[in-house]
Amino acid sequence: MTTTAPAPDTVPATPVRRQKPARTNRNARSRRGISGWTVLILLAGAAALMIFPFWLALINAFKPSTEYIADGPIGIPTQLDFTAIIDFWVGVNFNQKLLNSVILSGSVALIAATLSLLSAFAIGIGRLKGRVWILAVFMLAFTIPQEALVYPLFVLSRELNLYDSLLGVTIILAVLQSAFGTYMLASVLGSFPMEVLEAARLDGASRFQILRLIVLPLTRSTLAVLVTFFFIWTWNDFFLPLVLLPSASNQTVSVSLGALSGQYTSDPTALAAASMAGILPA
Repeated sequence: MTTTAPAPDTVPATPVRRQKPARTNRNARSRRGISGWTVLILLAGAAALMIFPFWLALINAFKPSTEYIADGPIGIPTQLDFTAIIDFWVGVNFNQKLLNSVILSGSVALIAATLSLLSAFAIGIGRLKGRVWILAVFMLAFTIPQEALVYPLFVLSRELNLYDSLLGVTIILAVLQSAFGTYMLASVLGSFPMEVLEAARLDGASRFQILRLIVLPLTRSTLAVLVTFFFIWTWNDFFLPLVLLPSASNQTVSVSLGALSGQYTSDPTALAAASMAGILPA
């Protein structure tokens, strides 16, 4: 009788892991470091270019006229002179201009954002028929230059007794800027989760409750961006306030700045002081 010897225990071979050379890791880190520094340098250069005009306005606003003539606009003033900014502030009644700009810009920003939200709610969530064509019309509306609209707006404001009044310019600018806000918000609300809206409807929520309790809190950040844009755009607007607000008591900051530089006269230090006074609030 033959007996077979038991098979020896086999030990599974341990796979050998190949370690990546340390040089590859160092090269990858160095490449990431170089690209990061490159991006940082480019961003710092872009920031310097953006800050440079504000720096020029700041140093020339408090520079005496004699130093400006001798050293030019880039020279650092050796002493501070507040004469230019005081003369501008008193000469154009800047307190009134500042108040007009704050009222006009704030009103336009809030009204335009409200109109944009209501219109975008109907288009984006209400799913109106032909919503794509409606959005195309809004997109074309905010690309029309103001120069093409100024004459009919001038005639319309005179017919409605809104010429030379902040109310008339507020209505016009709010409607014009709401076209961009409607286009932007409708694009956001078009991808709104319909399950949330259906759940709210099943709970008995009305359309106004859906707008106030669901849509408004979720779009608050987008509305904040729109309000900021609308305020700055209205604050910097020059053409329509120049045409529709001819009286000095209704003029805005941008119109008062334009009056400082004429065809044959210009005061660089006063213009820099006025620019600083007009830029800082916005």
